[in-house]
Amino acid sequence: MKEIGGYLGLDNFVSNEYHHDLISLNTGANALLYLIKAKKIKKLYIPYYLCNSISDMLKKNKFDFDYYNISDEFYPIFDKEIDKDEYLYIVNYYGQLSDEKILFIKNKYNRIILDNTHAFFQKPIDGIDTIYSCRKFFGVPDGAYLSTNAILEEKLEEDKSSNRMKHILGRFEGQASEYYEEFRMNDETLKDLPLKKMSKLTKNILGAIDYCRVLETRNRNFKYLHDKLRATNVLNLMIPEGAFAYPYYVEDGIQVRKKLIDKKIYIPLLWPNVLKENDEISIEYNFAANILPLPCDQRYTIEDMSYLIEEVKNCLTKKTY
Repeated sequence: MKEIGGYLGLDNFVSNEYHHDLISLNTGANALLYLIKAKKIKKLYIPYYLCNSISDMLKKNKFDFDYYNISDEFYPIFDKEIDKDEYLYIVNYYGQLSDEKILFIKNKYNRIILDNTHAFFQKPIDGIDTIYSCRKFFGVPDGAYLSTNAILEEKLEEDKSSNRMKHILGRFEGQASEYYEEFRMNDETLKDLPLKKMSKLTKNILGAIDYCRVLETRNRNFKYLHDKLRATNVLNLMIPEGAFAYPYYVEDGIQVRKKLIDKKIYIPLLWPNVLKENDEISIEYNFAANILPLPCDQRYTIEDMSYLIEEVKNCLTKKTY
């Protein structure tokens, strides 16, 4: 029976999702789970340089998988023949794979799944199954989109997100450091979520975002950082649409991160599990430890970017300027 009266809840915002025509699910890992089930994939090849939420999901569901290395330009290093029920999981790190590069990989390996967690604004390509994560770009606790022609013949429940909003609402009115523990706990909670549809709450928030402003701001900030840092960045970067972050390679990145914390500048380590699971001489370990994903999102101005550059320079353990 429908409730009538009582206190007001959150209003229904403008329904204007950027990926409104895609399948909306609760997490990126579960978007992959959807694909594996729908396409009856028997084995997946994933990069060593990847969050363990993917490998944990594969282990939990007893799916067969193996690893491959990447090059210094984020290309897969893979020379095995892929069987008809196997797929290569391609990560679009920092949005550095253009559509042309993605199509080249598709033509070379045929059966691929594209992880666009770092490339929310890069439109899906026909014939390529593509996964997007929402919380890497916006203030939502969960949510993912999936572009695919495969249909999973299962009735999925709608997730509920209201108990996962504390760190987001808290940071809106306070400081990130005050709610970091809630953020961390939310991250852990997501790993155990069953496959469900995106929650009504997350979908409502995503429908109210000014995507044009977000895109323009991220583009402007990334370009500014690139103009100022490209001469000292060993990574050969292109400027993506609506960048996730600016990947700046430094020596001794772990120590630089620690020094920046004292300045209340929080640079994430993508991903801690890579440091535990790979040799220190590997490119994967090197990238995880020493690439600083400098924030360039819609919260920040050019003045913020200038301040960020100055503080990063001050914290470098080796003089590169």
